Amino acid sequence: MEDDIFSSIATSGQIEPKFQQRFQTNFVLVQNILDQNRLLIDEINQNHESKIPDKLSRNVGLIRELNNNIRRVVDLYGHLSDSARSMETLSEGESAGTTKSDGRGGLKRVRSGN
Repeated sequence: MEDDIFSSIATSGQIEPKFQQRFQTNFVLVQNILDQNRLLIDEINQNHESKIPDKLSRNVGLIRELNNNIRRVVDLYGHLSDSARSMETLSEGESAGTTKSDGRGGLKRVRSGN
Protein backbone atom coordinates (compact mmCIF):
# COMPACT_ATOMS: atom_id res chain seq x y z
CA MET A 1 0.00 0.00 0.00
CA GLU A 2 2.69 2.51 0.92
CA ASP A 3 4.51 1.71 -2.33
CA ASP A 4 1.42 2.91 -4.21
CA ILE A 5 1.41 6.14 -2.21
CA PHE A 6 5.12 6.76 -2.82
CA SER A 7 4.94 6.00 -6.53
CA SER A 8 1.86 8.17 -7.09
CA ILE A 9 3.47 11.10 -5.27
CA ALA A 10 6.75 10.63 -7.15
CA THR A 11 5.09 10.44 -10.57
CA SER A 12 3.03 13.52 -9.85
CA GLY A 13 6.30 15.43 -9.45
CA GLN A 14 5.47 16.58 -5.92
CA ILE A 15 8.66 15.22 -4.34
CA GLU A 16 12.17 14.64 -5.57
CA PRO A 17 13.39 11.06 -6.08
CA LYS A 18 16.23 11.55 -3.59
CA PHE A 19 13.78 12.59 -0.87
CA GLN A 20 11.40 9.76 -1.80
CA GLN A 21 14.19 7.21 -1.44
CA ARG A 22 15.26 8.65 1.94
CA PHE A 23 11.63 8.70 3.10
CA GLN A 24 11.06 5.08 2.06
CA THR A 25 14.27 3.95 3.75
CA ASN A 26 13.41 5.73 6.99
CA PHE A 27 9.82 4.52 6.81
CA VAL A 28 11.00 0.90 6.53
CA LEU A 29 13.41 1.41 9.44
CA VAL A 30 10.66 2.94 11.58
CA GLN A 31 8.26 0.12 10.74
CA ASN A 32 10.88 -2.51 11.64
CA ILE A 33 11.57 -0.80 14.97
CA LEU A 34 7.85 -0.56 15.73
CA ASP A 35 7.42 -4.26 14.92
CA GLN A 36 10.31 -5.06 17.26
CA ASN A 37 8.71 -2.86 19.94
CA ARG A 38 5.47 -4.85 19.65
CA LEU A 39 7.42 -8.05 20.35
CA LEU A 40 9.23 -6.43 23.26
CA ILE A 41 5.97 -5.20 24.77
CA ASP A 42 4.43 -8.66 24.41
CA GLU A 43 7.40 -10.24 26.20
CA ILE A 44 7.39 -7.56 28.90
CA ASN A 45 3.67 -8.21 29.53
CA GLN A 46 4.18 -11.99 29.67
CA ASN A 47 7.08 -11.59 32.09
CA HIS A 48 5.04 -9.24 34.27
CA GLU A 49 2.07 -11.61 34.37
CA SER A 50 4.31 -14.58 35.27
CA LYS A 51 5.65 -12.80 38.37
CA ILE A 52 8.76 -14.99 38.15
CA PRO A 53 11.67 -13.00 39.65
CA ASP A 54 14.12 -13.79 36.81
CA LYS A 55 11.60 -12.75 34.18
CA LEU A 56 10.73 -9.59 36.09
CA SER A 57 14.45 -8.75 36.27
CA ARG A 58 14.73 -9.33 32.51
CA ASN A 59 12.03 -6.68 32.01
CA VAL A 60 14.47 -3.98 33.12
CA GLY A 61 16.67 -4.65 30.09
CA LEU A 62 13.68 -5.08 27.79
CA ILE A 63 12.24 -1.73 28.88
CA ARG A 64 15.61 -0.04 28.28
CA GLU A 65 15.70 -1.55 24.80
CA LEU A 66 12.14 -0.34 24.19
CA ASN A 67 13.06 3.19 25.31
CA ASN A 68 16.12 3.20 23.03
CA ASN A 69 13.96 2.06 20.13
CA ILE A 70 11.50 4.87 20.79
CA ARG A 71 14.38 7.38 20.75
CA ARG A 72 15.52 5.97 17.41
CA VAL A 73 12.01 6.36 15.95
CA VAL A 74 11.85 9.97 17.17
CA ASP A 75 15.26 10.66 15.60
CA LEU A 76 14.21 9.10 12.28
CA TYR A 77 11.01 11.16 12.21
CA GLY A 78 13.07 14.24 13.09
CA HIS A 79 15.38 13.60 10.14
CA LEU A 80 12.39 13.14 7.85
CA SER A 81 10.90 16.39 9.10
CA ASP A 82 14.18 18.25 8.58
CA SER A 83 14.47 16.84 5.06
CA ALA A 84 10.90 17.85 4.25
CA ARG A 85 11.52 21.37 5.56
CA SER A 86 14.71 21.78 3.57
CA MET A 87 12.98 20.47 0.45
CA GLU A 88 10.10 22.87 1.06
CA THR A 89 12.55 25.73 1.50
CA LEU A 90 14.31 24.84 -1.74
CA SER A 91 11.11 24.56 -3.75
CA GLU A 92 9.65 27.78 -2.34
CA GLY A 93 12.97 29.54 -2.86
CA GLU A 94 12.99 28.49 -6.50
CA SER A 95 9.41 29.57 -7.10
CA ALA A 96 8.97 32.63 -4.86
CA GLY A 97 12.41 34.04 -4.19
CA THR A 98 14.69 33.44 -1.23
CA THR A 99 13.12 32.04 1.96
CA LYS A 100 14.33 31.17 5.41
CA SER A 101 12.88 29.60 8.53
CA ASP A 102 11.01 31.90 10.88
CA GLY A 103 12.13 29.75 13.85
CA ARG A 104 8.61 28.44 14.48
CA GLY A 105 8.51 25.74 11.84
CA GLY A 106 7.30 28.13 9.15
CA LEU A 107 9.04 30.03 6.43
CA LYS A 108 9.26 33.70 5.68
CA ARG A 109 10.44 35.49 2.63
CA VAL A 110 13.67 37.43 2.81
CA ARG A 111 13.72 40.69 0.88
CA SER A 112 16.68 41.54 -1.29
CA GLY A 113 19.21 43.77 0.41
CA ASN A 114 18.21 42.74 3.96
